[in-house]
Amino acid sequence: MALLFAGFGGAGPLPAQDARNLTSIAHVALRVSDVARSRAFYKTLGWDQAFEFGDDKGTDTSYVKVSDHQYIELCRRNRPSDPIGFMHICLETVDLARLSAAYTALGLTPTESKKGHAGNVLFNLRDPEGQVIEYTQYLPGSLHSNARGKFVEEVRISDHMIDVVMTAKDVDAEKAFFVGKLGFQGIGYKLSLPGTPGETVELKPRVPGETPELRFAADPKRAAEELKKRGLEVKIVGGVPEVRDPDGTAIYFSER
Repeated sequence: MALLFAGFGGAGPLPAQDARNLTSIAHVALRVSDVARSRAFYKTLGWDQAFEFGDDKGTDTSYVKVSDHQYIELCRRNRPSDPIGFMHICLETVDLARLSAAYTALGLTPTESKKGHAGNVLFNLRDPEGQVIEYTQYLPGSLHSNARGKFVEEVRISDHMIDVVMTAKDVDAEKAFFVGKLGFQGIGYKLSLPGTPGETVELKPRVPGETPELRFAADPKRAAEELKKRGLEVKIVGGVPEVRDPDGTAIYFSER
């Protein structure tokens, strides 16, 4: 996938669906119990840290690179009451201003677009249950853009995150929001991002003790063999290899 920074310039108004088209799942943020331990696990999968932010207590957030477009953010747990697991999904667009305007026209209230610590511009929305959905546009000179072509391990099991599970108390209301407001499409509860990134968000009912689920593109048989060679415990679920990170996040490798 080519990384696109430019907007649509002086082009005329886009149809609402086109204005909501996305480039990719940019990242998934996970709160973890031990950043260093989780980072080491993901490095075993071939995904190296590209950069991090920290303070006098150590690393606050580690940005583990899956590809030039996609990252896993490993976020420190600062308080015992902070729940471990899924925090938010971030979606990439080539024109953040136009996307924000399209959502506002549909009655949504995106936050003000601002430049983040990594140098990219972003805004947030909240779904019907208050969960954060983040949107970003990669800018020239940002940490993500400067990492292009770098921190790319030849031993990566996969270089493409293709599905992220999000949970909700009311999955039907959540689906109506994703389809009617955000422009997603699909039958059932696996919904494709608007545009042509070939990635999905899967909606599932929220249950106690749930753990995040991420899916990556790879040949299942070869992935299972390689994961075992690296000393990981592999479970086969429906013909698809599954491994678990130190906090229980399920990582699957399957065909698209």
